[in-house]
Amino acid sequence: MKILARPVSVGLAYVAFLFLGLLPGVSKAQKQLSIDEFESKLSEYPNAQLLDVRTAAEYQDGHLKNSKNMDVKSAGFKESIDDLDKSKPVFVYCLSGGRSSSAAKQLSENGFSQVYDLKGGYLKWSTSGKTVDGVQHTAAKGMSKADFTKLTSSSRIVLIDFYAKWCGPCIKMLPTVSKLKSEYRGRATIETVNYDPNKTLAKELGIDEIPAFLLYKDAKLVTRKNGMMEEADFRQLIESVF
Repeated sequence: MKILARPVSVGLAYVAFLFLGLLPGVSKAQKQLSIDEFESKLSEYPNAQLLDVRTAAEYQDGHLKNSKNMDVKSAGFKESIDDLDKSKPVFVYCLSGGRSSSAAKQLSENGFSQVYDLKGGYLKWSTSGKTVDGVQHTAAKGMSKADFTKLTSSSRIVLIDFYAKWCGPCIKMLPTVSKLKSEYRGRATIETVNYDPNKTLAKELGIDEIPAFLLYKDAKLVTRKNGMMEEADFRQLIESVF
């Protein structure tokens, strides 16, 4: 008797598909939305559970209207989740998307079936002109636009690294940036600029994602990059404009 392998194979594939669908990592409970999609979806729920998962200090410096501050890195975050209604959607954001992604995953794993994560976070939301609450109109901090222009107005290649202490990829890349800064000294200028005390400058430069890398040559912006880069990527970027 001849046994047909194909139906068995298809059957096993179907069983595997069902099994994978039950795994936590394959859950479709969390969904990342652009700022316009997030705003539109949020408007559908007047009493939405809107979470700002940044630090209290960041929250006090400006936040989305009607949001609740729950620091995802605090010891009590998991306990705070228990106070939320699992039958209702949860909207979550941080500054640029890293922490909110972690929070969205935790919410999904704890039984929340509708979790919406703001892609690009508060940084992209605020720089796009969307409405925010709690903004403190204080004097500009950090480097001025004039100082920045002076720094980049050079015949040398100038690479600016906008980083933040709370940004995991930023911190991971700092040793590489420091190494290249020393190695290219005399041929190129590589400088780090801390985002937190330079928010005004970042906004003027149109920076809406962290980490951000701005490459200048002859006082002109050649290109800008965002996200994680390896040492080879940095070298390729710098060498491409020599």
